[in-house]
Amino acid sequence: MTNKRWRWQLPFLMLLTVGTIMIVGRHRPKEAPYQQSEGMVFGTVWHATYQSDSVLTHSIMEELNRVDASLSMFNPKSTVSRINAGESVEADSLLRIVFVQAQQVSKATGGCFDVTVAPLVNAWGFGFKNGTLPDSAQVDSLRQMVGWEKVRLEEGRIEKDDERMVLDFSAIAKGFGVDQVASLMRSKGIGNFMIEIGGEVVVSGHNPKGKAWNIGVSKPVEDSTGTNREIETVLPLTDCAMATSGNYRNFYISADGRKLAHTIDPHSGRPVQHNILSSTVIAPTCSMADAFATAFMVMGLDRAKEVLAKHPELKAYFIFANEKNELETWKNIPE
Repeated sequence: MTNKRWRWQLPFLMLLTVGTIMIVGRHRPKEAPYQQSEGMVFGTVWHATYQSDSVLTHSIMEELNRVDASLSMFNPKSTVSRINAGESVEADSLLRIVFVQAQQVSKATGGCFDVTVAPLVNAWGFGFKNGTLPDSAQVDSLRQMVGWEKVRLEEGRIEKDDERMVLDFSAIAKGFGVDQVASLMRSKGIGNFMIEIGGEVVVSGHNPKGKAWNIGVSKPVEDSTGTNREIETVLPLTDCAMATSGNYRNFYISADGRKLAHTIDPHSGRPVQHNILSSTVIAPTCSMADAFATAFMVMGLDRAKEVLAKHPELKAYFIFANEKNELETWKNIPE
């Protein structure tokens, strides 16, 4: 009798189960779509892809404008421009954060990263001034105004040993801007996003296909116009930041036919002359990746490897020219 009752109840139970699944499925929250935003900042283009019900272009620009108002060398009203002009102003909250970060990287790289190097950069024709190349006496004179240990943060103000010193955060500002937008995303509960400003990137979660974000590393082809975007490799990344520094796009030919790289060694006061063509760094934050990528371009391959051995939180992908002037790569990124 029991078996007969069970056979009668089984179809009813199956129907009830199917109906429950359909009801639950009908009320399951629909995943938010992926949005695309872009704009201009720091003289370059930014892009953002993120999973959100709302388009956040305006909020992103507000955050980037805050960074510009603090750190831009090209904005005469920015905090750093006013400090460079000799005004007695306090460092704003963003400048204080970036200044501390920059000093930490300077210490870790033996001064190869240095936000006071602007006078030398300008003298070699990569800043606001373009003229004849400096001779040894001029370089030695300008070096007196350069040195990360000659500036410090005291009671909210940046103090300089020499009032002629100029602060330039260009080699860390883009990365910091990316970090700020990433923080904005996280504050809104967004876990899947990719933020990119001029090649500096932060990725989180997964892309619209549910996989890691594929981030390209450009081949170091001589291209001062920046129009050649041939890819050397593609790295699948998530929950990290990446930045690349290279001399293959930003250089110029001097009157005597020499190719001068835009990366200046703060110690020698001259453009670097080693074999690294492209330095890509993966780090927990984009400001860190940005700064270390620049420092590695200054110090060269062997010294960069030494620093990386002391900093397991950093991964790198270097493209360099061997003795035969052929391209080779070195990386410590797990397969």
